[in-house]
Amino acid sequence: MPVAVQLFEPAQITSHVIFASPHSGRVYPADLIARAQVDGPALRSSEDAYVDLLLADAVRFGAPLITSEVPRAYVDFNRADTELDPALIEGAPRGGMNPRVASGLGVIARVVSNGRHIYSGKLSMAEVQGRIDQYWRPYHAALSGLMQRQHARFGQVLLADIHSMPHEALSGHALRGQPRPQVILGDRYGAACHAAVLDRVEAVFRNAGLVVARNAPFAGAYIAQRYGQPSRGMNVVQIEIDRRLYLDEARVAPGPDFQAFRALMGDIVEGIAAIGREDGAMKVAAE
Repeated sequence: MPVAVQLFEPAQITSHVIFASPHSGRVYPADLIARAQVDGPALRSSEDAYVDLLLADAVRFGAPLITSEVPRAYVDFNRADTELDPALIEGAPRGGMNPRVASGLGVIARVVSNGRHIYSGKLSMAEVQGRIDQYWRPYHAALSGLMQRQHARFGQVLLADIHSMPHEALSGHALRGQPRPQVILGDRYGAACHAAVLDRVEAVFRNAGLVVARNAPFAGAYIAQRYGQPSRGMNVVQIEIDRRLYLDEARVAPGPDFQAFRALMGDIVEGIAAIGREDGAMKVAAE
């Protein structure tokens, strides 16, 4: 069975930044494999595949990294535990559905990419609550505790919640006459991260030669909404990276540019971690 939480911390934490990859889990429980009506590559298509490896240098730069072995197709940590899909879960309430749940992407996903249904039937509420209790709650307890410790230690915290997006997700989102974005920074339109902090994060990616956009089509989901409190110096930015930069999407395997991009991400991780050491530039985030 997958491990709910993997927390990697340096011997000495010198940065108030936390790096997280909640969707790179790739240990598929036997019960999911047995019940899935889609093949392996399709089931894995919702992963932020190997993003955890792209962030592995975080501890070298004095910042903690939190990940999980749990696949997103099994439990989605970037959803509230109340985002239950009545089309999938027996007894789930039909009131209060949001667009994520309606599209089949609640805390327990009904579909993977391209709307392919994972299951042929419904899941019991007991099974769903079992997944939430075994995996979702420990992950969020660990993340919440880490956020509080970093805030207590430094007076502020920046959670870099890092994801990957299918290349096709950006179709139609390039501005006229502008290059296609490779990175989307989501701060829920200012609700999850102080503008000055987001500017610094964007500068790191731009200085690495990447094309950056904000909030469209990904403005940030549950994690940004729950943990982002910029007025208290608790900043969250959801970072989406175009998978084509490093991944063979069809095979869900590292692409020919994986090692080069991993090295580039090492520089980016170093740059973001450095933001968490530059107290003078970050004081505004705690005001």
